[in-house]
Order: sequence, then structure tokens, then C-alpha cells
Amino acid sequence: MSKNKNTQDPEINVEEALSKTEQFLTDNRKPLLYTGAAIVLIAVAIFAYHHLVRLPKQQEAMAQMFPAEQYFRADSFALALNGDGNTLGFKQIIEDYGTSAGEAVYFYAGICELQSGNYREALDYLKKYSVKDPIMSARALACIGDAYAGLSDFETAADYYKKAASTADNILAAAYLLKAGLIYEETGKPEDALKMYDEIKTKYPQSAEGYEINKYIARIQQITK
Repeated sequence: MSKNKNTQDPEINVEEALSKTEQFLTDNRKPLLYTGAAIVLIAVAIFAYHHLVRLPKQQEAMAQMFPAEQYFRADSFALALNGDGNTLGFKQIIEDYGTSAGEAVYFYAGICELQSGNYREALDYLKKYSVKDPIMSARALACIGDAYAGLSDFETAADYYKKAASTADNILAAAYLLKAGLIYEETGKPEDALKMYDEIKTKYPQSAEGYEINKYIARIQQITK
């Protein structure tokens, strides 16, 4: 059987492809050079920005954070938030550096405002705090609950306490559930309070709240008889 006349030698096909590629490169040499140069310039700019701008700014921000964190650990919340005249507080660090010092700066600032009774300002900071760690996320949610409780928005506060308890399933959740239960008691919702207390007794009996929870349950049961 004779070969199909349309069938070409593979070597000829390769030569034709190479010829077309060479022609394309010849015809588009300048655009290709410009594109390659642009890619190199962008890469250099990104590298330079990271090492000459972003990284030094992060290091500077972290250095500024240290004195404020020391005041925070000493419960000197006003100094931690506003600085002492020689060192910056969390508020100024946020204005100057944003999150270059890390997301924790919002948590610190929120707690300082909360401890100072500035609940709306605390909410502004705490709601900007974002972290993957479930334990810290739960703490932030519980603090948001505290701020809403300070504003007498008890329903929202209870919701945040429950969110905090469900975010990190560990012994710390018992404290958040207890807060929600106490709010439900205070707002005339004993059945909802009892659900919180029963969950503590069932899931976290070894917690400090778990050891005392029977008295809370007994109090609700006495009310609802």
C-alpha cells in the first residue's frame, strides 16, 4: 500500500515549525524584549519594596510595640493605648503602621478601650482583629460580647459569648457559656440560661465553672418550678 501523498516527513514538519518560530521571534523582537524587561522591572520592584520598605517598617513597628506591650502586661491600659510621651501607644501605632506590627495590635487596643469603659471604641478595634488561632479568636469574640454588655445590648452580648464558646471547644468555653447564662438570667430568660449551664455541666465538668455549676442550675430550677 502506498503512503498518503498528504503525509509529510516528520523532519520536514519540525523544520517548518522551527522556521515559523524563528519568524515569529524576528517579527516580534521588540515587543518581546519590552515585555521581558517589564517583567524583570516588576520583579525587582517587588523585591525592593519588600526588603527596603515593608520589612524595615515591620521591624520598626515591632520595636514600637514593645513598650506598649509592657504597659499592657502591667495593666496600665491608658499608657498602653495612648503612650507615655516618649513611647507610642497602640492607638498611634495603628495610625502610623497599620497591621505592620501584626494583627495583635487591634486586640491590644480593643482590650485597653474595653478596660477604660470605652465600649464603642473597643468594638471598632476588636472587630478588625483577625486571627486563625481558635483560642485567640474566641477570646476576641468574648471581649466583643463584654463590650456589647457594657452598652446594655445584652442579646447581642449573649450571642457573641455563644460564638466564642463554639469557636474553641476547650475548657475556656465554660467561662463564655457562663456569661451567656448570667445574661439570660438577668434578662428574664431562665430556660436559655439553663441550656448554657447544662452545657457546662455536660461538656466542661472539670472547669472552674463546672465545679460550681450545680448551684446555678438549682437556682434556675427553683425559679421555674
